[in-house]
Amino acid sequence: MSAFDLLFRGDAVSTAVAVGLLLMSVASWLVILWKAWMLQTALGDTARSTAAFWQANSLDDALAVLRAMDREALLLPVAEAACTPPVGFLASTADRSQQLTRVMRDALHRVLRRLQSGLVLLATVGSVAPFVGLLGTVWGIYHALIGISGAGAMTIEQISGPVGEALIMTAAGLAVAIPAVLGYNILGRLVARIETDLDGFARDLRGLLLTQTPVSSNPTAA
Repeated sequence: MSAFDLLFRGDAVSTAVAVGLLLMSVASWLVILWKAWMLQTALGDTARSTAAFWQANSLDDALAVLRAMDREALLLPVAEAACTPPVGFLASTADRSQQLTRVMRDALHRVLRRLQSGLVLLATVGSVAPFVGLLGTVWGIYHALIGISGAGAMTIEQISGPVGEALIMTAAGLAVAIPAVLGYNILGRLVARIETDLDGFARDLRGLLLTQTPVSSNPTAA
């Protein structure tokens, strides 16, 4: 049984399973390729941007460096949040250390949510795809046995062919799930490395700002 047979010659359930596996595979590979490129770029940019940031002569120069080098905007939101004067009575009257902790924590959370986007899809596909393939196999074997029983006498040859064809669905489910699981694990490690770098940058920047007077520069200035 070819992929064409599975898609167009099976019943509604078989077709739905085949189309579902195809869509999950396409979505997984799109996420894997996109996130791999994005995270590799971010990893290199983060290292270069951090080094250039600490070599700048002033905070204004350091922010300008981040705007030029931080293409994925990972360090820049954290630095701009820390260097922006507090807005609101409660924020402005809070302790400087608490202000920095709050705004930098919020900025880091936003950045990490963007870094982790797509990983949930890979985890879901890796968990669900084998069972979707198994559903297609069970359904195919059921219909194969119904067809054979209606034909009268059964032989091994009559059973092995349809059952073997139905098992393609299980193989297809594994073929979809394995790249998704591997992609999730590899990309998750890259995200963890970047998260460690961002956390270290935020801690160092917070320590620097606590030794200075509050910064009043405009972070959106070119």
